[in-house]
Amino acid sequence: MPNTRPLDNHLTLHGWLNSHFGYKTTRDLLNDTKRFDAEHDPSGDAALCNFLSTLPNLNPRTKEKLPTYDDNINRHLSAINNKRTQPIVLRYFQYLALLYTEILLDWKFNKPRELLKQLNAFVQTRNSARAPSDAMDTNFTNTDLDKLAFWMATGAGKTLIMHINYHQFLHYAKDEETLDHIILITPNQGLSDQHIRELTNSDIRCERFNIERNRLASTHDAVQVIEITKLAEEKTGGGLSVPVEAFDGNNLIFVDEGHKGSGGKVWRTYREALAETGFTFEYSATFGQALAAAKNADLVEEYGKAIAFDYSYRYFYGDGYGKNFRILNVRQDEEAQTQTLLLANLLSFYEQRRFFKQNTEAVRTYGLDSPLWAFVGSKVNAVYTENRQSRSDVLNVIRFLHRFLKNDKNWAIHIIEKILNGDSGLSDLSDNSRRDVFHNRLNYLKNLRETPAQIYSGILDEVFHTHTSGALHLQDVRNAQGEIALKTTHGTENFGLIYIGDTAAFKKLVNSDDASIETDAEDILTESLFNHINTSNSPINILIGAKKFIEGWDSWRVTAMGLLNIGRQEGSQIIQLFGRGVRLRGKNMSLKRSAALEGKHPPNLPLLETLNIFAVRANFMTQFRDYLTREGVETDEPIQIEIPIVSNEDFLERRLFVPKSPSYKDTAKGECVPLAVNQDIVVNHTTQTGEVIESSSQEGIQANQAAAASERQ
Repeated sequence: MPNTRPLDNHLTLHGWLNSHFGYKTTRDLLNDTKRFDAEHDPSGDAALCNFLSTLPNLNPRTKEKLPTYDDNINRHLSAINNKRTQPIVLRYFQYLALLYTEILLDWKFNKPRELLKQLNAFVQTRNSARAPSDAMDTNFTNTDLDKLAFWMATGAGKTLIMHINYHQFLHYAKDEETLDHIILITPNQGLSDQHIRELTNSDIRCERFNIERNRLASTHDAVQVIEITKLAEEKTGGGLSVPVEAFDGNNLIFVDEGHKGSGGKVWRTYREALAETGFTFEYSATFGQALAAAKNADLVEEYGKAIAFDYSYRYFYGDGYGKNFRILNVRQDEEAQTQTLLLANLLSFYEQRRFFKQNTEAVRTYGLDSPLWAFVGSKVNAVYTENRQSRSDVLNVIRFLHRFLKNDKNWAIHIIEKILNGDSGLSDLSDNSRRDVFHNRLNYLKNLRETPAQIYSGILDEVFHTHTSGALHLQDVRNAQGEIALKTTHGTENFGLIYIGDTAAFKKLVNSDDASIETDAEDILTESLFNHINTSNSPINILIGAKKFIEGWDSWRVTAMGLLNIGRQEGSQIIQLFGRGVRLRGKNMSLKRSAALEGKHPPNLPLLETLNIFAVRANFMTQFRDYLTREGVETDEPIQIEIPIVSNEDFLERRLFVPKSPSYKDTAKGECVPLAVNQDIVVNHTTQTGEVIESSSQEGIQANQAAAASERQ
């Protein structure tokens, strides 16, 4: 069996469920149903349910049971809306995911033998239609029917699906053996806290698992929340680890970010042990990417038999959901150009904040919040050596902010002028024009007709909460582990937050730097800034860190990102962060971009419906482009950027010595040889290049033909 098999070509269970409604591909199903949302008319009937009931190739049993399934879904929806002030209305794809769950659970609990028979007949039919060189799917076993997975884009409502899945399973399993545990496994503590809040909002009893004491331990329908990192084969020492044997029995398992650790043997073993005699639901936006990275054909087969519904990013974006995006990546970290790129990033962020401030009431009706700029670096801390500067990406961001705020010799104003005049030094090589990459950007800002000095003052006020240039100050937040507040010398309040692991080591690094950044005494009064970053009155405009907030963090505010030195290894995690950044509430919680909605909308609204990503040495960009291609997302052609190299003439006039070994010696043998000096050195001046990826200017785009053809469902 080959090591690489595209997951979307082997979604056997999902394909079988599609066939109940006469569809061979998910795209055809979604195209026919996306005009419906699952709202009900006064008679209590759902338009989507009514449409499905009229399909000519509808499975007879499904047609008979469709009203019952619809009643169940709406009863469970009412249960999670019981305490909500703003009731949830199902989007069409959410309803379909829940309907597919109803069908599968009904067959599993009421017709298990027939279910297995039908699934395997479907497998054989699909295999017979494949080319001999294609990888074939294997038959289902009873064990395969003990897990359901949902491949849903970030922002598509995986948590909502989970809460209704909870009620669906309890409904169908009511006559079965009593559950011993209901467990929700999360990747980290941040996500655990978030899930507990959301379960409470849905009126589902829950608590954090505690091996010594659980308040709801005797309540069989209560959800115990635990991080996967705390599971262990056996309890050791006095730490926080929990032995898997603590969950012996018949368990119902929910796994958020189901891709997490899917390729790792240890965590995967723990998960399998927990669900050995029970049932598992898994949820992830990146199943395809995670399994491709794992290069494990057995896992592809396993999840192909488990994924009940596929609404991955290709469908989500193609339906008009989520933000547009534009990514500019410079391949080399040359200081002057990096500083220019970061300032351009700041200008685009200021443009978004300026538009938001001037149109706050109008844009709030579209579910848009105060814009937030998120920075992610590969390295937080690094050590100075005699011949090598620190490679701390977080420190480089701090240096830039400090330099901008100080504005010595009007440096910032000068660079702002160059960028707005199309003289940034970043040239577009996609044609022969060699125009500046920002020549047709920042138009809203340009149309304000303000001088660079006025724009600089506006940025100080709007982004940094100050009216005067000054130094950058860092201050530990004692009541919030891992948080360092950012403020200016004359600032009225904190404008930014560094959210990392070891704040002491980072402050030591800052103090050893020659940028003269101030580190103040710790703040003993302020509560966590990160926990309140999504509130309407949060003063935090800039969030800086490494990978600490990629998971376990949901925010509608992110409109700009800066990425520094992100390699291929971190690529899948940045794709997760990208998924969070493109989340969009939309008008009336439609989740859609305004261009995908009917009617007139405020001019320039797409400014806040676009995620701008500026990256330096983001080597995952090829991986990201491949991801978009696999997802069938149309993008404009990549733009090649020229970054001219500035020669240091003084240095070039000096002699450059390079050690040269005698030609008659073989240094590979480890011999000690006398070294001579080679003075025949040629200095090679090259041109750096960069790249731009952006979503297609067309709205309501569909998966491209190549992606649709590869679907084969």
